[in-house]
Amino acid sequence: MDSRLQKDLRRRATWKSPLKSNAIWVTISYDYLPRVASWEYRIIDKPFAHTLPQPASIEMAHEAATDGRVEFRVANYAGYFEKDHAKDSTMSRQDDRLENYTEVVNGYYDGATQLYEYGWAQSFHFSRFYKGEGFRQSLARHEHYLAAQMKLKPGMKVLDVGCGVGGPAREIARFSGAHITGLNNNDFQVGRARKYTADARLSDTVNFIKGDFIKLSDQFGENSFDAAYAIEATVHAPTFESVYSQIFSVLKPGGVFGVYEWVMTDKYDASDPDHRRIAHGIQIGDGIAEMRTRTDARKALVTVGFQIEHDEDLADRPDPVPWYYPLEGDLGKAQTIGDYGTVLRTTKFGMWATSTAVWFLEKLGMVPRGTWSVGEMMKMSASALVEGGRKKY
Repeated sequence: MDSRLQKDLRRRATWKSPLKSNAIWVTISYDYLPRVASWEYRIIDKPFAHTLPQPASIEMAHEAATDGRVEFRVANYAGYFEKDHAKDSTMSRQDDRLENYTEVVNGYYDGATQLYEYGWAQSFHFSRFYKGEGFRQSLARHEHYLAAQMKLKPGMKVLDVGCGVGGPAREIARFSGAHITGLNNNDFQVGRARKYTADARLSDTVNFIKGDFIKLSDQFGENSFDAAYAIEATVHAPTFESVYSQIFSVLKPGGVFGVYEWVMTDKYDASDPDHRRIAHGIQIGDGIAEMRTRTDARKALVTVGFQIEHDEDLADRPDPVPWYYPLEGDLGKAQTIGDYGTVLRTTKFGMWATSTAVWFLEKLGMVPRGTWSVGEMMKMSASALVEGGRKKY
């Protein structure tokens, strides 16, 4: 094929009805900042083309525990951030986190994973709610929506980029019949994902591999998957281009990429102290080295070769129940009897009880040193997410 024509095909951008296209980019803005931060869901198409068939790491002073957690990096997670957002916004601070992003992310998830499972679910993401819809049903529906829009079906090989403990991978495998390979760079989460999947008797259709999502082609080879998705995971990459380019490389020509992403909207004003304060709260409590804008994400996708087919802000739909309600700690807003437990954990009493229990567990050596500190930072993030969601600037 003429190289110029191939280049054109790889950069061609078309906009099609989601009912007629196998590739959709859906932006779900959940207003993490006052109408400035968004949580995006994209499904992107890798153009058809005729083709022939390393951040620095910190040396650990302590060995990993038998379950994969490393106490040293949990204890040092807080050291990558300043509690004062004004001091944390310096380039040296951000560069340090980006250079050592694997240690930042692993330190966070070594400390936060069990807290997520206790306080949230095995699916570490947000979702939209219908009136009277149970919390776990909402999470599952959100995953089904992703799979349906991507047109996943039996026989397809699908990569879950940054799979957590495998909640979405198991649900999407059940829903679509596709074979899911989950990739995660955290030993503790990979171990738990495998256990939960074996317990669910899904090991034949869902498997998990430890690996770095900015080195996918080294691990899997090019053109290996029919589709790939990432659910609130690629925000942890040092740059969007570094992870999106790797996803592009392992997709077969015509493959589909769907992603829920955390970004700032184009209205984000880095000079506004209130915007920076809320963005900082999200970063410090979610293991994110640097929040980026929606424009950054779009540009990165196109730069690496994806066709962006469609976008929609689902937060603009007239949902009677806000996406962030489980974080508000308001028992009166629980949608079902089964949700009272989830909401109770985010009340002032629930957070105090959890914090106190984790403090004692850490003192007794039952969780890694630094876990309590990570939990306190997660509380900061919850407050920032709710405040930003309520303002909707």
